[in-house]
Amino acid sequence: MSAKPTTDTRQNAIIEVVRVSKSVTGPQGELRILDDINFALDARERLAITGVSGSGKSTLLGLLAGLDTVTSGRICVLGHDFARLDEDARARLRRAHVGFVFQAFHLVASFTALENVMLPLELKGVRDTTAVAHEMLERVGLGARLGHFPRQLSGGEQQRVALARAFCTRPDILFADEPTGNLDASNAAAVAELLFELNEEFGTTLVIVTHDERLAGACPRRIALAGGRLVD
Repeated sequence: MSAKPTTDTRQNAIIEVVRVSKSVTGPQGELRILDDINFALDARERLAITGVSGSGKSTLLGLLAGLDTVTSGRICVLGHDFARLDEDARARLRRAHVGFVFQAFHLVASFTALENVMLPLELKGVRDTTAVAHEMLERVGLGARLGHFPRQLSGGEQQRVALARAFCTRPDILFADEPTGNLDASNAAAVAELLFELNEEFGTTLVIVTHDERLAGACPRRIALAGGRLVD
């Protein structure tokens, strides 16, 4: 289902984006990256954000995660208006409620698979971090790779560790930026299947930036960006 480029607000939305624009100033003056973006997501919804390179997809994802700030408009996540939160408060919100999966995996090279999954659990103050991380790695099929470092794992295995790390804290929202972008077709299909399985299992609201049509097509909701604007 495509979102229309009109205001889409809901009383109980877990994510609400209202007339959001983002501009930066460069050598040639102001550059508008996003222009008048509007949509809302309810809990457990699955949204794909698509568009060609440079259309503003990753910028929008960064704004939704509170990693960057809007030039105008409003973003509310879990009832919190980002305009009313400073950087530390946004970081606390992410730590408590948000998970991430990246194209480049972003695992800690000096940590084993188990230690990488334990890290967000420790930051969140979860008890029995070793047991929880072990269980999640078993869940993604890496029970035999607990002591392996990222360099000892294939790309598909590294992304499975990243999925275990993202879901182990049971986030309300998971942001995935090109999660299959660095994988071959076989591994991409396996990771996509696992991503959606975990999404259903944990009841997470899922927002995916992707060029992968198969991945986007598996999302009941989809918005496309062109030149920083929503298109049908």
